[in-house]
Amino acid sequence: MSLTEDLRNKIDSIITSDDVVLFMKGNRTFPQCGFSATVVQILNTLVSEYTTVNVLTDPAIRQGIKDYSDWPTIPQLYVRGEFVGGCDIVREMFEAGELQKRLGTGQDAPTTVDITITDAAATALRQALDEADEGDCIHLSVDPSFQHGLDIGPKTDRSITVESNGLTIAVEPMSARKLDGTTIDYVDTPQMTGFKIDNPNRPPDVQQIGAKELKAKLDAGEIQELIDVRTPEERSTAQIDGSKLLDDEIMQYLSQIDVKTPIAFYCHHGSRSQAAAEHFRDRGFRNVYNLIGGIDAWSAEVDSSIPRY
Repeated sequence: MSLTEDLRNKIDSIITSDDVVLFMKGNRTFPQCGFSATVVQILNTLVSEYTTVNVLTDPAIRQGIKDYSDWPTIPQLYVRGEFVGGCDIVREMFEAGELQKRLGTGQDAPTTVDITITDAAATALRQALDEADEGDCIHLSVDPSFQHGLDIGPKTDRSITVESNGLTIAVEPMSARKLDGTTIDYVDTPQMTGFKIDNPNRPPDVQQIGAKELKAKLDAGEIQELIDVRTPEERSTAQIDGSKLLDDEIMQYLSQIDVKTPIAFYCHHGSRSQAAAEHFRDRGFRNVYNLIGGIDAWSAEVDSSIPRY
């Protein structure tokens, strides 16, 4: 379809609103497709501030930006008003050092990363390599949620190669900074058998907190946001004063606040809020709490006027 003048002017205004503008599915904190997440991961290694436009919230922009750029897919990156490309082009430019020059960051793509393979892991990996094809090597990766991948396969031209304990590890350049300092171990105990990856860059675990302790931290201002992850129907039955329901508006709000903000989650008994807390932890929040026992525990230990259900 052809762009209307109003829509073209709107897109012009968005593109020129910041030096770096990314049209994507989701936003910087919560990418909603793998391609968008990849570009966000790359940009996060190079620039501290940039604008994202969630095309999922505006169908006109979602189609209009494709017509505007004559490019059929999302995400789309613009730098100083000029169209750069989609996910594959951005990745290739990053690995070649061209994106850094375009952004003017002065940063180069990492060329090395510190990874340690323990003796136990080296023994297990050598056994796996003996059964692999000739020329294969170990691949180590990490996604935006700090889920690690460890496998064996062909080495690619774009990989960074690292030597440790006589073995070669291949790492994608955009994962390098998140993997720096990582140790690969192999554990064989009654509780666990397999590879154990210790990554010092991984965000802290969700902190479990009791109802009375949460009340004290809220009163002292040590926890600044209390988020209710239950359904609107449950919230109409019982809620903790000062909490916010995790709806689309609050999701957008949380995507814009400082990830150092202390934030706590609650549900009925604590399982749904644990999942939500882990989601936000994986998006970079550093001080994340889960209310043990949920609102039921709050009612029993802090405020008996809140109905139990």
